Amino acid sequence: MSKVDEFNRYRSRMNEKMLAAPNNKILKRIVSVDTIAYEAGALDAKTKEMLGLVASMVLKCDDCIFYHLQKCYELGASTEEVMEVFGIANLVGGTIVIPHTRRALEFWEELEAGANAEGK
Repeated sequence: MSKVDEFNRYRSRMNEKMLAAPNNKILKRIVSVDTIAYEAGALDAKTKEMLGLVASMVLKCDDCIFYHLQKCYELGASTEEVMEVFGIANLVGGTIVIPHTRRALEFWEELEAGANAEGK
């Protein structure tokens, strides 16, 4: 199973459990606000996802990085754009972000390889 498939299955399974928990109003509202925040507005959705990717890299959250990378990919971000995002994240976050960049690049390559295998 690829990292992309593994990530998506785990995320879906655990989100279902998390959101099904009783008395979970706060988490449900946070998820709702998060969804709304990345919709197109003055900034298009791809730009917002790239901003989310930079923030996630600086905060060193691999799950968030993978999520935003996948969204960037779905919204048509190019490898060149993603590499520039990686550069900005490392400039802002410092060299501590380099290990996350390695994993992010590996995840991005799997996204691209999956699309190539599907003939996209």
